[in-house]
Amino acid sequence: MNAIGEFPLTKSALLFKQAKAYSVHFFTASGAVWGFFAIQAIIAGQFKQAILWMVLAMLVDGFDGMLARLVDVKKYASNVDGALMDNIIDYLNYVIVPGFFLVYADIVPAVTVTPIIALILLTSAYQFSQSDAKTDESNQYFFKGFPCYWNVVVIYMIILGWNGWINFAILFFFNVLIFVPVKWIYPSRETRYRKITLGLSYLYGVVGIYGLFLFPATPLWVVYSSFIYVAYYVWLSFMPRK
Repeated sequence: MNAIGEFPLTKSALLFKQAKAYSVHFFTASGAVWGFFAIQAIIAGQFKQAILWMVLAMLVDGFDGMLARLVDVKKYASNVDGALMDNIIDYLNYVIVPGFFLVYADIVPAVTVTPIIALILLTSAYQFSQSDAKTDESNQYFFKGFPCYWNVVVIYMIILGWNGWINFAILFFFNVLIFVPVKWIYPSRETRYRKITLGLSYLYGVVGIYGLFLFPATPLWVVYSSFIYVAYYVWLSFMPRK
């Protein structure tokens, strides 16, 4: 028994724990593959397929942190920086991939494509590289400033088919929000209303996936009902904390 009251692991048990830890890192890394496939699909004009690859990448990102904590990757796969890997892959899937959509899907007026993509790339690089971009308060994580959900924003714009100038204005507004130090909640680490938040998050995912499978004939009720979760997320992020 060691100093903290744990019995030492046998070699086979240790190898098994290490294998589980590295498999989670591999799971996280797979997000880069799905992001690459999404880019290929966008260039080929296969927007539905691209969105489905994006959703798969988001599902990986949604579950890898929970799995990493479950198998204790920091202890059993400590030579791999999981947080750094996650940031690299998130920048690809949440920033670069949506940028390709802006180029190929006529989401914003042609004259604004290059400026808005450049702005998104630059502000998102700032957001991802802040030392306190993710804050930890009493084991509850927050994103400081708009958390670069460009993939979600772009998917809504494609489905709703809004006017390009409206889309440009919305994108510009979210770029500004990156510099506004509001603490946006980290849904999987929310502690105040954890069960409600997780339940609504999973329901949002199910409704979203259902709507995407119906794309481009996604019913408007699916889209508008999903805004209930968006409103809840914004409300919870702006709600005063003790």
